[in-house]
Amino acid sequence: MEAERLDVIAVGAHPDDVEIACGGTLARLAEQGYRVGIVDLTDGEPTPECPSPEVRLAEAQKAAAVLGIHVRRTLDLPNRRLFDSFEARVALAKEFRRYRPRLVLAMGNKTPRASPDHYQSMLITEGAVFYSRLTKWDEYFDGLPVHQIARLLYYRLDLHSLGPEEPNRLVVDIGPYLERKLEALACYQSQFPASKQHLFRRIRAFNRQQGMAAGFEAGEVFISPTPLGTSNLMGFLFPS
Repeated sequence: MEAERLDVIAVGAHPDDVEIACGGTLARLAEQGYRVGIVDLTDGEPTPECPSPEVRLAEAQKAAAVLGIHVRRTLDLPNRRLFDSFEARVALAKEFRRYRPRLVLAMGNKTPRASPDHYQSMLITEGAVFYSRLTKWDEYFDGLPVHQIARLLYYRLDLHSLGPEEPNRLVVDIGPYLERKLEALACYQSQFPASKQHLFRRIRAFNRQQGMAAGFEAGEVFISPTPLGTSNLMGFLFPS
């Protein structure tokens, strides 16, 4: 179990959700020596330009390699029909119990002009974080031990918005990793054909705007459900 342990798991509804929202952060964490994983709740198919789920899954693994991801898992939940349910929560909680992350990154908003699966993935992830720590329920988790996840942060897929207004925002500096993030997204040729190449310009501009708000070349925003605190003020404000 210890050999498989991950420090961070990012959860998305479909392959490419996590890359769009926080791929730069994951690349930075991996390069800093943390073990990073991605769990896609569905295979994301069917989509208009993709010939088969196998093609999308191959693209996802290629993108993960670009970012330096250690483990990528795809659950057998249905695209377009993803709903928060007991079975979905248990399936994801098993992954948390198996890989025992300290930090989980979850979808954090509705996307009214995009897939409703995104919001359902937020609810499933919140439920799975809770289920992961519940005792006296072993029969549902294949004997995997209870695991308490220390931190949950939300990312957002909101390229059409002016930015999140929630408190407890945190900006991660991805300046040196922005191009690697875009390289990972380019692995999804089925999702970003020639007609959608403008999205790369939008994502680049969006991350630059997020970063510049905090004094970085580019950044990704996360939201904590609880206030962030520190016992090392100078270390927090002036990281090495």
